[in-house]
Amino acid sequence: MSNYLIKEHPKYYEWFAEKEFTWDRTGGDPITQGNRNPLLYKNIGADGIKTGYLAVEKYSLASSIFRKGRRLIAVGSGFETKSSRSRESSKLLTYGLTNFDLVEINKSKEPIDQIEVWLGKQGYVDVHIDTDIYKTIKKAKKKLLKISIKYDGPIEAPVKKNQKVGIFKVVYDQELIGEYDLLASNDVQKVNIFSRLIKSLNYLIWGDV
Repeated sequence: MSNYLIKEHPKYYEWFAEKEFTWDRTGGDPITQGNRNPLLYKNIGADGIKTGYLAVEKYSLASSIFRKGRRLIAVGSGFETKSSRSRESSKLLTYGLTNFDLVEINKSKEPIDQIEVWLGKQGYVDVHIDTDIYKTIKKAKKKLLKISIKYDGPIEAPVKKNQKVGIFKVVYDQELIGEYDLLASNDVQKVNIFSRLIKSLNYLIWGDV
């Protein structure tokens, strides 16, 4: 929910960083109320989000920080006191910043590879993924992040732009953490019948596609 608020309503989210708010009331003087989020006053870069208290769950805090292009969100509950809520939430955010990195794996629509095309006017087609891919990875274990492209090739022409031609997989520490459609970046027309005949003969004789 916190992530949705920040991404989908950034203008409203700016309000959560205000340390105080003054509002007028009918029949009385204006009232100034301070923000109850203790992390806003620690000068660590926190800009939200919300404190809470329930009789069963005790004190809670959803907090967030944005630093050097990274956004971290921490949610904790069950704290016995306000001070422990503040202290432990600060530790959570600091731990995330210190021990994890946000790794950019792919930029949307940018070609990432080429796939061989059979009976096409071009021998290869660029491929891309239609989404940005970022993963949060432990700094000490970045080498465990692997990517792979899976497809049955060569792809037979004609190929249409944005046609699914394979799968892009992201694996971390031998566990699949993401799977995305691999799309053709452009059209590839089929060669004429004479060229197809020559290519087919070459393939039968030489195994050359």
